[in-house]
Amino acid sequence: MVFDVRNLTEEQVYKLMISTIAPRPIAWISTVSKDGIYNIAPFSFYMGISSSPPLIAVSIGKKDEEKKKDTWKNIEETGEFVINVVTYDLVEKMNITALPFDENVDEFKESGLTPIPSEIVKAPRIKESPINIECKKFMILEIADMGLIFGEILRYHIEDSLINEKGYVDNRKVKLIGRLGGADYCFISQENIFTLKRPDKR
Repeated sequence: MVFDVRNLTEEQVYKLMISTIAPRPIAWISTVSKDGIYNIAPFSFYMGISSSPPLIAVSIGKKDEEKKKDTWKNIEETGEFVINVVTYDLVEKMNITALPFDENVDEFKESGLTPIPSEIVKAPRIKESPINIECKKFMILEIADMGLIFGEILRYHIEDSLINEKGYVDNRKVKLIGRLGGADYCFISQENIFTLKRPDKR
């Protein structure tokens, strides 16, 4: 089949994008509003940009035509956020934080997650997540009804047992979750990881 995106609705394009750009990592972002209300939300249009400086980018939409999502608003106003890694045992709690709660609702309480202080930023970390990444706003580009948020990584918090002798996070131990199309997800397990060295590195 051939799809000319010029002839498709926005919904049709979205469905094709999220099911072909897959699997996608999930940025489970915790923020705090300028009034001190905690917020958590997952976003899967997320990627690394550069290691020097260490930058990530996350695309966040609006609640409606006028109102930005709480995460976008909080990052814009405070300049700080934390990316928490989603593991297989946390998917149900992550799913709760995807609900469109009112901006005055503390989503840590709604999801049963535990906020713990960060060391640099004011946004809390999720205690249950084995990897937390403290970030500050680098810049925000508004494209149509989306905010493309660039964040600079300031500090990693990683469980000791997850770092291997080469300095990588051992993905065989973490059971990271990836986002697919529709309501589908996948996770990384020891059984479905394989190693493939580049020909000039063998």
